[in-house]
Amino acid sequence: MDTTPGQLVLGDVTVTRIEEFYGPVGMTPAQFFPDSRRHTWDEHRAWLAPDFWDPDTDECRTALQTWLLRSEGRTILVDTGVGNHKERPYAPAWSRLDTRYLDRLAAAGVRPEDVDVVVNTHLHIDHVGWNTRLDGRDWVPTFPNATYLINRRDFDFWNPANEHRTVLGRGNQNVFEDSVAPVHRAGLTRLWEEAYRIDRNLRLGPAPGHTPGSSVLTLESGGEQALFVGDLVHTALQIAEPATNSCFCEDPAESRATRHKLLGRAADRRALVFPAHFGGHGAAEVARSGSKFAIKEWAPFPRIA
Repeated sequence: MDTTPGQLVLGDVTVTRIEEFYGPVGMTPAQFFPDSRRHTWDEHRAWLAPDFWDPDTDECRTALQTWLLRSEGRTILVDTGVGNHKERPYAPAWSRLDTRYLDRLAAAGVRPEDVDVVVNTHLHIDHVGWNTRLDGRDWVPTFPNATYLINRRDFDFWNPANEHRTVLGRGNQNVFEDSVAPVHRAGLTRLWEEAYRIDRNLRLGPAPGHTPGSSVLTLESGGEQALFVGDLVHTALQIAEPATNSCFCEDPAESRATRHKLLGRAADRRALVFPAHFGGHGAAEVARSGSKFAIKEWAPFPRIA
């Protein structure tokens, strides 16, 4: 593992964090993680605060970010945040944002037309927003030369034409219409099912529970491994207490089982775990601790403060 400022090199793959937002989300631990108990937050306060929880205000903190990967000459984005100018009537914190996300991507040396692959680990509001941008009155693909990889189960589940009842209710309103459908109409999506190999270093597999089509991106290169797990883990508490779900998990039992399985794989293979929303160091190496897990070492990314 080699590091330069803002980057991590794993075998032949370079990982860079592109930040959209970091800060409080207006939810207490009891609201965000109703399975959790207050004493567990206090017990792990030393490494939960301040990156994941502000004890003074009792608010959870989160990062919205994209993992930018460079592998075999291609530029790959893992999740695309909330996006700018999106109308989000039931998620006002994410409505009509105007962030410098594309400027930060440019600072990493990437123009929208340079992106070859976009991975949406699932189709929640805060993972697909920059799939599209506003051009006049139309939503158009932000990355016009990219293939957008979406699990078919999630595509069908969130398609409003199928009228599925969801935990989010109206919280994901407009998201499919302005951030997924336009890239599908443009012929840029590839709907995969059981597995999808991007290249010799990267492959996608199912990680259901948080949503029916949630996925995990596995990196294996030069003897090093990493798992990009989307929202399988929202907060570091879920590593120490893997039975803890967020309030947004569609299938709580399946989410717990998938989390335990993938954290176990990461621990056994010494794979770094890259959740979608970790501020602070952004990723961690985990170890088994009885039937649970512990953070063995943080990845050497600069902290988001």
